Amino acid sequence: MSAPTSPADLVILGGGSGGYAAALRAAELGMSVVLVERDKVGGTCLHRGCIPTKALLHAGEVADLAREGEQFGVKTSLAGIDMDGVNSYKDGVISRLYKGLQGLIKSRKIQYVEGEGRLVSPTAVEAGGQRYEGKHVLLATGSYARSLPGLDIDGTRVITSDHALNMDRVPASAIILGGGVIGCEFASAWKSFGVDVTIIEALPHLVPLEDESSSKLLERAFRRRKIGFELGSRFSGVQHTENGVKVSMENGKEFEAELLLVAVGRGPVSQGLGYEEAGVAMERGYVLVDEYLRTNVPTISAVGDLIPTLQLAHVGFAEGILVAERLAGLEPAPIDYAGVPRITYSDPEVASVGLTEAQAKERFGEIKTLNYDLGGNGRSQILKTAGAVKLVQAVDGPVVGVHMVGSRVGELIAEAQLIYNWEAEADDVAALIHPHPTQSEALGEAHLALAGKPLHVHG
Repeated sequence: MSAPTSPADLVILGGGSGGYAAALRAAELGMSVVLVERDKVGGTCLHRGCIPTKALLHAGEVADLAREGEQFGVKTSLAGIDMDGVNSYKDGVISRLYKGLQGLIKSRKIQYVEGEGRLVSPTAVEAGGQRYEGKHVLLATGSYARSLPGLDIDGTRVITSDHALNMDRVPASAIILGGGVIGCEFASAWKSFGVDVTIIEALPHLVPLEDESSSKLLERAFRRRKIGFELGSRFSGVQHTENGVKVSMENGKEFEAELLLVAVGRGPVSQGLGYEEAGVAMERGYVLVDEYLRTNVPTISAVGDLIPTLQLAHVGFAEGILVAERLAGLEPAPIDYAGVPRITYSDPEVASVGLTEAQAKERFGEIKTLNYDLGGNGRSQILKTAGAVKLVQAVDGPVVGVHMVGSRVGELIAEAQLIYNWEAEADDVAALIHPHPTQSEALGEAHLALAGKPLHVHG
């Protein structure tokens, strides 16, 4: 092994959303940075997660529009899905973003090391036979697609989201194990591509972390789209059949399809990387941190999917930036995780920020809620989308939760984020004029109604 280099201010293990955000911010603040990544900078989100799945979902939306043009008086028909074409569109999006990111890393003079890294001391990472010393080390090794005990992923009939993003054909039918964000997004995209889809979810609702009313609206929309789902029943096993798989449930039901997509969540990448040996406190594979993302080892911090916070790219970004600013001597505020927007990009989309009705009741006891149906919104009628905006308010206090379901509502959650994070009351938002006709008006009208000035709400 060659002699250790002089210590950098920060050595980062993992170049995904959390790691590269920390690298860019730290470099901007004048720190010397070494970024170690075993695969490609950008991590899961760019290469195997957010970006490619949303590209697939958009291709699916285009397919649905072609299929349903008649509804809008436009004579279109869908000739078919060309998976090679879909993949080259998706890969083109990734490659442009990847090039841009590589350029940023280079221009900020970050030392980029491509190789399998591991923590070898509380202040050093080793990769490719070279030891990189740092005054501080940031662990950002991310997550992998989990499976269930005894469920073998073979990559052809039993697959994870990683395989699903690189399929060269459209399967005739698929069973999706897991009705969370990833399961619902693939169910939606595949249905748009003409796949016969069934979701199996052990909990009583789809997107079980969302407000129950949002889950019910999504379930209603999926029923309309003929996406099958089996809720509140546990998976017990899978067998290969002549041309696919047979999935059995604990309740005795059986489902057959061409393939099984396992979407039961993501687990932390932390095994065999030297974390325990360096004395880092862990639980179920996750690295434990305080509100400033410090581990119990003074020279080590951790961010992103590796720690038990929300597994979202934008959370990783924010955490990475917080660590860089703290190390640079600034005083960043801890993240309020309830104030982070969450979106499922299915058709319809589900978006939320703040507390669910159940969480708000637990915290405040007495609350007020308001449901505004998108049926009263002009733009939603034009887009032919159904759904609702639901507000949760602490009585005589601010709006503490905003929950939306409908086409494109993911783009509306940014305003809702301001409402929650700036602790706005219904009157504050009711006084603001929303442009007509837009879907953002639904948010405005919901607040008008909550403030006791309903316009297009049927009381």
